[in-house]
Amino acid sequence: LHHNKENTAVLIALISNLAFIRLAGFASSAFATWAPKTFSYYASHLRDLLLHDASLVLNWINSIFAAATFNFGPRTLCFRHTDSGNLPFGWCAITALGRFNARRGGHLVLWDLKLVIDFPPGSTILIPSAILRHSNTAIAKCERRYSFTQYTVGGLFRWVDYGCRSSEEYWGTLQGDELARAQKERAERWKQGLAMFSTLDELCQ
Repeated sequence: LHHNKENTAVLIALISNLAFIRLAGFASSAFATWAPKTFSYYASHLRDLLLHDASLVLNWINSIFAAATFNFGPRTLCFRHTDSGNLPFGWCAITALGRFNARRGGHLVLWDLKLVIDFPPGSTILIPSAILRHSNTAIAKCERRYSFTQYTVGGLFRWVDYGCRSSEEYWGTLQGDELARAQKERAERWKQGLAMFSTLDELCQ
């Protein structure tokens, strides 16, 4: 992404802010705790990406996520949606900020799980946002709600898996058995993603 001079200055100030450094690190650590296999998948791909292009710069050295979004509100509200550009089995870290009565508004709604969750300022949650429909409820006009999210788009994983090449370049080099094997792997990728999710028993080992 390219930002103009003014926006770049604001983003650098936010990224350099100690509070956001800590929030970013906390979300990344929670990700490593509750989804260690997926976290390892992120780590290996991020490593290969940075080794391929030394000009790339992480937002925070204590966070595994490649991208972040700051929603400035003043009453941030998102309608029911999925983040289709993210890795299907990947996780997105969402942090609520501001000042509002979390018993009356600002709830996180996970439609597919039929859950409405109290989500007060300072809360962080990790969800597979590409496959779970989610939204949040409105707050009062006199209140303020902002959000901070971290994620990694699926295209980065695909780029690394394709040898740091575009889809056209990658598929254009395949023939015969190699092409058949790649097509089979693509058709069964959902199984790989499903296997990334950990059970509570696995986490307790």
